Amino acid sequence: MPLVPTPPPQHEATWTHHEAIINGVRLHYVEAGASMGNEELRPLVILLHGFPEFWYSWRHQITALAEAGLHVIAPDMRGYNTSEKPLGLRNYRIEILTDDVAALIRHAGASKATVVGHDWGGIVAWYMPMRYPSLVEKLIVLNAPHPLAMARQLRKPSQMLRSSYALFFQLPLLPELALRAHNYAMLRRVLRNDPTLPHTFTKHDINRYVQANSQPGALTATLNYYRAAFRFTWPRVLRQTRRIETPTLLIWGEEDRYLEIGMTENLEQWVPDLRVERLPNVSHWVQHEVPEKVNQLMIEFLQR
Repeated sequence: MPLVPTPPPQHEATWTHHEAIINGVRLHYVEAGASMGNEELRPLVILLHGFPEFWYSWRHQITALAEAGLHVIAPDMRGYNTSEKPLGLRNYRIEILTDDVAALIRHAGASKATVVGHDWGGIVAWYMPMRYPSLVEKLIVLNAPHPLAMARQLRKPSQMLRSSYALFFQLPLLPELALRAHNYAMLRRVLRNDPTLPHTFTKHDINRYVQANSQPGALTATLNYYRAAFRFTWPRVLRQTRRIETPTLLIWGEEDRYLEIGMTENLEQWVPDLRVERLPNVSHWVQHEVPEKVNQLMIEFLQR
């Protein structure tokens, strides 16, 4: 039988929304499964979304992880949705983004956490055990390349072509105008057409993404992730990258139109404790298309 998209869980009303000053910036986050009273503290999981998403990226995972006994926090990363949007490229360097996650872990009262990331959140997740190894108990990355794998793959014209949108994002103002044009028609088209499974994103989902990206300053702030990466991160990838000793799970939808499957190969020299799960007939939007499979893989990995 063909796979069909799973509807969002009916538990969103039970999740709690918070705002806090994290690393000097006001961040909004969604929380579920927090310990109450004298209950033993639950293991913390931080869920980091990608572009052009926000905490809602994890709507299929939040309750499943909380019901598995975990304390779940899914932030709107700086610049996204209702989180603060500081001005200037320097405020979106990978060092600052990882500092945000470290501060969020401490804000939650935890000594360490499992960090989970997809797309841009996955890139930040890769750097977390490099910069804060004592804070990261386990690492889970979904369709986001290890920085050295990205550098290696970009030597191929085929990957350069797939990544050409990131070059377009380097231009001033024009990408914002293009994304905003005709009531965010480009964003709507990507969410409708990119996934392998039809109707992965419902009209309701797409409208929530448009609303998040319509927040004042959101488009420039989120595009600054790409602009800061070209300015500050990629020229120093070799110097910044460290061997990751943290147990790591990489989940990869094989039909990713932006990232080649070669990104998942020959990573053991940089990440020796690595498990790779490649999912055929699944696109870049892996946690949306096959949420039950992703949840199963994540929970099994966390409980081992």
